[in-house]
Amino acid sequence: MARDPAFVLRYLAEVEELAEDVLAARQQIVDLDVKRNRNREALRALQKDPEPDEKAMVCFGGMFIELPKAKTREMLRQDQEELDEEINNLRKELRVKVNRLYEAQGKPELKGFNLDPMSAEEMKLINRILEG
Repeated sequence: MARDPAFVLRYLAEVEELAEDVLAARQQIVDLDVKRNRNREALRALQKDPEPDEKAMVCFGGMFIELPKAKTREMLRQDQEELDEEINNLRKELRVKVNRLYEAQGKPELKGFNLDPMSAEEMKLINRILEG
């Protein structure tokens, strides 16, 4: 059965665009995760410092600023929370994008891909039930 070349070209362009969206989202998640790990390392270094009342040098863009360590820790924690939220949102969007790509390719939807992790509260309840 011969297919219209314009149809095939549109189909391939659509699949390629969807695949590029998936790859871009994955790369963005990786980049944000690297930033989150750097922030975690900085928080850990601030916690290990024996002189907590001093100031710390913080790099903003291309310049260094000296800030109190308490303020620096709070800024890093807030940044961590924002990064966690953004990464989780990107992962949810990635699921949708992957499903759209699979649908465009005629493949079945991935099984178990839409699972969400249990929250800390849910884990506590499960552990309490299991313990007795």
